[in-house]
Amino acid sequence: MASAYVLINTEIGGEEDVIAQLKDMPEVEEVSVVYGVYDIVAKITSETMELLKENITTKVRHLNKVRSTMTMIAAESRVLKK
Repeated sequence: MASAYVLINTEIGGEEDVIAQLKDMPEVEEVSVVYGVYDIVAKITSETMELLKENITTKVRHLNKVRSTMTMIAAESRVLKK
């Protein structure tokens, strides 16, 4: 399983619209609205790295009201709490 955290900048006031679109994507496991340089952080997972890259490039980056993204592909994941 491959995963990434995608930091998303939206158009002003577009956070809720982007979140609604992200909720419809089965690859999106978690979404947080954040303060700072970015507006939203989304955790995306896919079966393979190639599929992960494709989902981010063709789906997330083209959502309505998304201005820009920065992707951090997870090198290793650990569950700290159950």
